[in-house]
Amino acid sequence: MGIEGIFADYVARQAGIAGKAVGIRLFSGQSAAFERRAQKDHDHRVHPGSTERGRQGMNILVTGAKGFVGRNLCENLKNIRDGKNRTRPALNITDIFEYDLDTAPALLDEYCAKADFVFNLAGVNRPKVESEFMAGNFGFASTLLDTLKAHGNTCPVMLSSSIQATLIGRYGKSDYGKSKLAGEELFFEYSKTTGAPVLVYRFPNLFGKWCRPNYNSAVATFCHNIANGLPITVNDRATELELLYIDDLVEEMLDALEAAPHRCNYDGLTPVPAVDGRYCFAPVTHKVTLGEIVDLLEQFHAQPATLVVPDIPAGSFAKKLYSTYLSYLPKERIAFPLKVNADERGSFTELLKTENCGQFSVNISKPGITKGQHWHNTKWEFFIVVSGHGLIQERKVGCDEVMEFEVWGDKPTAVQMLPGCTHNIINLSDTENLVTLMWANEPFDPAKPDTFFLKV
Repeated sequence: MGIEGIFADYVARQAGIAGKAVGIRLFSGQSAAFERRAQKDHDHRVHPGSTERGRQGMNILVTGAKGFVGRNLCENLKNIRDGKNRTRPALNITDIFEYDLDTAPALLDEYCAKADFVFNLAGVNRPKVESEFMAGNFGFASTLLDTLKAHGNTCPVMLSSSIQATLIGRYGKSDYGKSKLAGEELFFEYSKTTGAPVLVYRFPNLFGKWCRPNYNSAVATFCHNIANGLPITVNDRATELELLYIDDLVEEMLDALEAAPHRCNYDGLTPVPAVDGRYCFAPVTHKVTLGEIVDLLEQFHAQPATLVVPDIPAGSFAKKLYSTYLSYLPKERIAFPLKVNADERGSFTELLKTENCGQFSVNISKPGITKGQHWHNTKWEFFIVVSGHGLIQERKVGCDEVMEFEVWGDKPTAVQMLPGCTHNIINLSDTENLVTLMWANEPFDPAKPDTFFLKV
């Protein structure tokens, strides 16, 4: 039976129940039904947008709760519920109902009776036989909506669909896409017959912590394999992916919970923002090639040896990929030794280097030792004593005046080493080491050290 047949069969079975929902309000679009809603239904469930929400906590049902998206969503919902995340003061969460394959089926009835919002993340991605796509993605959705309807619960319901549901281009013959499209139409018909707001999201490729490698995510597989020193296969470095980071998706889902989803229509595979759009979408995605992904991961993997942290601007794909990569590190690769340059005076150890923001080091001076006695043309530094008692001296080259700064570890002070000033640092203690955190505006380059000996 094709999509049309399956869907028609469902509609026919539901025709006799369509009028039983309570408290239905129909507007020109389901967006209005959701975002203007400010009422409780007959059994006092609290809907997003209601003035009651701030006083009475919401019950949230998450199906597929142990999956990649479900796990990230549930943990963040718990942070809000428990007061650990205070960035969403409008959300008052009482219970989070986590439903997955190993949950007792009878609990679905209880959860559907009590839910104020449903995130339907359950689905099948990699079945043993293709027929399981329809059973897993359409069949469970039917059961979920039937159960909500049986309780007259018209709370908002979110559906995680896929861009493959467009059935465009390479997705044209996708059984997975066909099952997702059938699920979408099921939800839209449910909204039409009950008045319940539905939010259908067509996800592109997802990535982030806790995503299962060697399953259906190239990024997860690459991160896992490179982090664990395993080989990867890239058939075409120029292949471009549209990627959605899990934290950006969770933020959008929390927006939806606050009755502020981003809505759109689709122009082919591209979401086009529209206030009354039929679909919802996460507005921040990244288009990158497989080659770019692998090159970044190789830089991350080399960091313990180079000490260089690549450029990771706020909001960038590189920053999100680095966080993702780190989540796959095995225990034996989490900690790594640093090269300590030691002599009779103490030691100097480089900690971290950056591509554009210099480097961090730690210097240890033994009791009574003076270090430094040099100056720089362009390089400048911060010295911050974190343990011990010392004296920092600076003198402009060609002048006699010496500037002195007494420093203590229990009174942290940042002292700037100025270009054109020779400087030193003296351990004033007879018994304790002097420990100084140092930052230089550029990584040390042995071919151009810009460091010249001159006593203060």
